[in-house]
Amino acid sequence: MSLDCTPEQADLRSAVRDLLTAESAEPQVRAAMESAAGFDPAVWRTMAEMGLPGLLIDEAYGGGGGNFGDVCVVAEEMGRALLCAPYLSSAVVATTALRLCADEDVQARWLPELAAGRLRATLATSAVAAAPDGGRWRVTGAAEYVLDGHTAQLLLVPGTTDAGLTLFAVDSSAEGVRAAARTTLDATRRLAHLEFESAAAVAVGRAGSASEFLPAVLDLSLVALSAEALGGAQRVLEMAVEYAKVREQFGKPIGSFQAIKHKCADMLTQIELSRSLTVLARDAAVAGRADLPMAARMAKAFGGDTFFACAAENIQVHGGIGFTWEHPAHLYFRRAKSTQVLFGSSRELRAQLARLLDEESAAGRRSG
Repeated sequence: MSLDCTPEQADLRSAVRDLLTAESAEPQVRAAMESAAGFDPAVWRTMAEMGLPGLLIDEAYGGGGGNFGDVCVVAEEMGRALLCAPYLSSAVVATTALRLCADEDVQARWLPELAAGRLRATLATSAVAAAPDGGRWRVTGAAEYVLDGHTAQLLLVPGTTDAGLTLFAVDSSAEGVRAAARTTLDATRRLAHLEFESAAAVAVGRAGSASEFLPAVLDLSLVALSAEALGGAQRVLEMAVEYAKVREQFGKPIGSFQAIKHKCADMLTQIELSRSLTVLARDAAVAGRADLPMAARMAKAFGGDTFFACAAENIQVHGGIGFTWEHPAHLYFRRAKSTQVLFGSSRELRAQLARLLDEESAAGRRSG
């Protein structure tokens, strides 16, 4: 991702790329996206053996004790390969929520299982109603477009309580829980509709504390997604350049034509800008800097748009073949579109960024 990756991260990148070259080539991607689960459990087990699901989890819980820089390396490689797996939902989003909840009992219960890959979790972004029931809780409501919600074994869902917004953990096999996969544009990234009807739930953290740590979960998820988008954008540029070198028209490779050169040069320029913003957000995440919310939104908004633009240009460079189902260009185009809107569209993120900048400016004026 940048020149300051550590030697350990370079080794991690190499290992993940080797794995995905073998297990996430186009035939495997197509097989996984057409399956009921949307991923290959055997590949997930291999990822677990490599310690990938537990990168962010402390060694005390059986994890790798890594940082968000490590996750960005993995996410970038997974974006390049269009990996169909619940890594973002379970190893990044849900794991981050549990790490930040400040509930040691919950962490001791589920983080070791997540680190080992035996448990897959996801986080819903819409809130349901929660009510106490003796010494436990019950949740009722629905959540739409939940990442890998149809296969996750542990469902994390925000619930409204008298104390405020509280995060709850629900066993997906519990009575009163229904999950259904949605048919979406991007078959490589599964989204589901969840319904809860007085389902038994466990509070994650103290009552009313979710609003304290869920914003940080979103910030970090945006950083990981921007790294994934960067990997995808880099790959479609490579596809375009490779094709431009071998496809001939009028007796010359099309890469010799000025129009094609301009397309590829523009793609490269946008990707390098996206890389800079992603590195900025990554470093803010690793250091825990106060500018993380702004850096994360800049990186994801620009990175999502860049991936989509590059994926569209890749199809144009390929011409008619790029529109066909048999060619992988449209798979990247679909992934790019889902990435562009996941966790907030570019327009929404820029509006949030503007509000953050206004708040920072107002705070500066008050302190001055």
